[in-house]
Amino acid sequence: MLTQSLTTSTVASRVSPLPYPALDQFGAVTGHAGLIATEFSYKKDEEIYGEDEPAEYVYQVISGAVRSYKLLSDGRRQIGAFHLPGDVFGLESGASHRLAAEAIIDTTVRLVKRRSLEQAAGIDVKVARNLWTMTAGDLRHAEDHMLLLGRKTAMERVATFLLEMDRRLAVAGMMALPMCRRDIGDYLGLTLETVSRALSQLHAQGVLGFSGARQIVLRNRQRLHNMDA
Repeated sequence: MLTQSLTTSTVASRVSPLPYPALDQFGAVTGHAGLIATEFSYKKDEEIYGEDEPAEYVYQVISGAVRSYKLLSDGRRQIGAFHLPGDVFGLESGASHRLAAEAIIDTTVRLVKRRSLEQAAGIDVKVARNLWTMTAGDLRHAEDHMLLLGRKTAMERVATFLLEMDRRLAVAGMMALPMCRRDIGDYLGLTLETVSRALSQLHAQGVLGFSGARQIVLRNRQRLHNMDA
């Protein structure tokens, strides 16, 4: 949580550049508004904020990866989104967080007070427009995720996930997944065994190749697109 991170590694500064400047819409918004961002580092599996905690800050991933999730009444976990470098998370319509957020691996985020962003949006049309764009992107992802969970087969879900990660993560044809297969299952609404079986089948069919535990090369994207259609 935020109070815990304050005692570990806190760096207050003007917004610093991301490794991927083209993705840095959030930095453009905060920089335009003259806001101060604060950087925090979290260890693997450390909580960033909990479900129902006050939504006082808006966050952006600088490095690493974050999962947002909800624990169901029977103890199961439903992951709502994976947040990768450049992604903004923690934007809420209400006063509290609907989901919890954790670092998947060692992760650095920067954050800005939500109230400061809202005040800037109230007086600056450009800030308001950019915040709306980010919020609309979250809504679009939630709608796509709902469709994935409600209407697609297990193999179609895995194909959709691989194409999403290929688009967001692939460098020189290789994607290094920060999340484990259990995380993938909790995101897709599948068991660990089902995810592993689907990946093994795709590997056997020559659709993908493995290079290490979490490094994947897509060898037949068209086949995945056909499954995802």
